Formats: sequence, structure tokens, C-alpha cells
Amino acid sequence: MKIQYRLSSFVALCLLHATGSTFAANEASLSQLAWLSGCWSADGSELGSGEQWMPLAGASLMGVSRTIRQGKTVAYEFMRITETSDGKLAFFAQPSGKPPASFPVRSMSSTDVVFENLDHEFPQRVIYRLATPTQLRAGIEGMRDGNLKTVEYPMTRVSCDSQLTQSTVK
Repeated sequence: MKIQYRLSSFVALCLLHATGSTFAANEASLSQLAWLSGCWSADGSELGSGEQWMPLAGASLMGVSRTIRQGKTVAYEFMRITETSDGKLAFFAQPSGKPPASFPVRSMSSTDVVFENLDHEFPQRVIYRLATPTQLRAGIEGMRDGNLKTVEYPMTRVSCDSQLTQSTVK
């Protein structure tokens, strides 16, 4: 009897682990992503490169990213995290004027979130991890030409006003 109970418990734990990301996704709440709000400077990039996320309001988090090279904006993205009609969270991205793409939440904890859309060309996953209160590790990954490709975007929390401390307007 004990062996059968232990086996049943083991099977239940395996099933719980296997479905854990789905359970986490179903229980996801926008308020769990409050740590994303604020201004994030892209480490090792030109001044003005990074992301800015507005605080949670109106049942959404809204963000914008910008990449500066040689004093010019070379890439930008409008982003939104909100609940979809089925009550689940999703990340919506519109990079550099391209059509928007949606990535439903796959898993989430108090310091990270993974959004995934396996039908999207590249990336298939968008990941945000709060490494410390001032360090954000964002990234995208997925299959490209049959190979797994990962692009990381380390960022540091900054005062939103500090992004304008040097002459960025020309």
C-alpha cells in the first residue's frame, strides 16, 4: 500500500511539475509585473538606448524601447502587457513599424516572466528577469534557420530624467 501511495504521489508531483508553467500562466496577474515599471538603460549602449515601462494602469503595462547608434534611432518598439479576452496575460510587440505580434504568458514568478508564441517566426519567446532591484535581464529567443538563437538585453534601472542628462536632442 505504501509503495502504491508513494508511486501515486510521485506521478502527481511529475504531473504538477509538467503542468506547472501552465498553472503559473493561468494564475498570472498584471500586478505581479509591477517591478517592470520604470526606466531601464541598455548596458553598454549609447545614451538613450533602453526601455521605459509606464506603471500599471487601465489593466495594462505599456512600454517603449529605443536603440541609439551613432546618435540616431536605429530601432524602436511599442509594447503592451494586458489580459486577453480569455483572461490570460499576453505581451504585444510592434517593433520598428512592423505589424504587432502577441505572445501569451508561458510562465511567471515574482521576478521573471516568459511569453511564448511558437507560431511566430522569430523570436518565439520574450523573457524578462529582474536579477536585482536595479538589474533587468531581458531577452528574446527561438529557432532561426534550424538553430536556437538567443539575444540578451541587460539593462540597469535609471531615473527617467537621467536619460536626458547629456545632450541627446540634436
